[in-house]
Amino acid sequence: MEDKPQQKIGQQLVATGKVSSRDIERALAAQEEMGGYLGQVLVSLGLISELDLLKALGQQLDKRLIGSDDYPEEAIKLDGLAEEFLLNNSVVPVESREGLVVFAASVPQDPFINKALKLALGRPVSIEFGLESDITAALLKYRESDEDDELEEGGESFVGDDEFIEHLRDLASEAPVIRVVNQIIHQALDLGASDIHIEPFDDGLQLRYRIDGVLQDMPDPPSPDLSAAIASRIKLLAGLNIAERRLPQDGRIMTRVKGHELDLRVSTTPTVHGESIVMRVLDRQSIQLSLQSMGFSEDTLKVYLDLLAKPHGVLLVTGPTGSGKTTTLYASLASMDAAAAKIITVEDPVEYQLRGINQIQVQSQIDLTFAAALRSILRQDPDIIMIGEMRDTETAQIGVQSALTGHLVLSTLHTNTAAGAITRLEDMGVERYLITSSVNGVLAQRLVRTLCKDCREPVELSAQAKCEAGLDRFMPAGQDTIYHSKGCPSCKQTGYRGRTAIHELFVMDSQMHRAILDGADATRLHQEARQQGMITLYEDGLRKVAEGSTSLEEVLRVTQDQSDDDQAAELRAVDASGAGS
Repeated sequence: MEDKPQQKIGQQLVATGKVSSRDIERALAAQEEMGGYLGQVLVSLGLISELDLLKALGQQLDKRLIGSDDYPEEAIKLDGLAEEFLLNNSVVPVESREGLVVFAASVPQDPFINKALKLALGRPVSIEFGLESDITAALLKYRESDEDDELEEGGESFVGDDEFIEHLRDLASEAPVIRVVNQIIHQALDLGASDIHIEPFDDGLQLRYRIDGVLQDMPDPPSPDLSAAIASRIKLLAGLNIAERRLPQDGRIMTRVKGHELDLRVSTTPTVHGESIVMRVLDRQSIQLSLQSMGFSEDTLKVYLDLLAKPHGVLLVTGPTGSGKTTTLYASLASMDAAAAKIITVEDPVEYQLRGINQIQVQSQIDLTFAAALRSILRQDPDIIMIGEMRDTETAQIGVQSALTGHLVLSTLHTNTAAGAITRLEDMGVERYLITSSVNGVLAQRLVRTLCKDCREPVELSAQAKCEAGLDRFMPAGQDTIYHSKGCPSCKQTGYRGRTAIHELFVMDSQMHRAILDGADATRLHQEARQQGMITLYEDGLRKVAEGSTSLEEVLRVTQDQSDDDQAAELRAVDASGAGS
């Protein structure tokens, strides 16, 4: 147990409303097991922030908190003071003047540190409070300064490769760096981010999260001096080579945060200012593998389920990166009876593991490519095959041949429209007669942000405005109100919370077969499909606007190229009908 001054800090924190009496009881119980100062235990348990603790201790002990701007640009070297002592005790000199040296320490009230510094220097010292992250950044400068000195004296680096790697491991294993990386990951979960971007620039470190498909800056990124240490920590967790900073690397971190199983896909790439890191966040707990909850309109879902029920053929899902194609395929597989059918997938990477389904991870370094895996699994007697992506001619041709020999093949393609997938297959070397014989349908998909229910605002539209936007088809008679975004604290002032999907389903029928065999391009196929009643991405988005789940601005943002194409197609159709009359 601590002496009386440390007990008072608990009373002070309770009095200022930072913690409750129950929190102090929990911390005291933990302190009996862990030891250390009460304040440190409170921070370790996540009951208060380090900054709140240091401010309270500063008032109690009459010591100032040294801000990050108060640390010197260059390391202060003092004779008789070992670097190991500074590192082990988290203390660093910030000012040296005649008769006094000022230090920053995370625990300045420690009498051992005070006495040791006075004995080592032989002169008075003043020890003030400092945040661990600021102290660690200053100590990194101290180490870099030592390395530069040794390079100037010897002309060679003071460490060999093995020692350099150990040096990086030490940086990555320090408590402040671990805490910063954990906070970055925790914040991603709290914000519902799909990606974390950590980017070094000449003016500092930039931290951004992709939330609902849009990148957002974080106002207080980590100190730029921690850039190398943060990169090393993440690479260590992802099983990457921390000594290799010249080449891109890919890895994976499996972790548990607040009861959520997180799968982080890590990508590092070298830039002129250091390593840029992107982490794709896959929250296994939040994934919705239900087609009914993915934003399908009732009529589109019915036709799509009919296509899934076919015993053979190719069913494609198209859209740009991050449009939810893989999730739709997973939900499609989850809707099938894995007990009655042999289902095999080939993926790069395997994002979610599905019960009762055989999933193969592509490993190009040992020549286990999509095509190689496909050739192998055809001998496994599958009923349904899912190919993560048709990336090359060989994969596309094997997929089509598999469909022709009695298998249902699900896969993705990167095209803007559903009709564009047909011409993409042609470009990949698949003959038109094979396309008409094998492809059952193509689903194009985009994700739009849904309006925040707490702050969305109604907008009254005139009859002309409804007609110009194309909304008059989807709004019931008498309805003139749609909604747009405003922004409030619950949606972080964005006006949106969550996302839903919009779809465009292109179904192959006899008329489409004739058009493809006649050599129709994607524009003509799209027009033919619309005449057959296909609802486009833009129009499906308008349905979401009419029902109040998203805004017209959001649909236009996501489908701008599509809406322009649709309007052009309408004009061509009007011209054609006029010419024929």
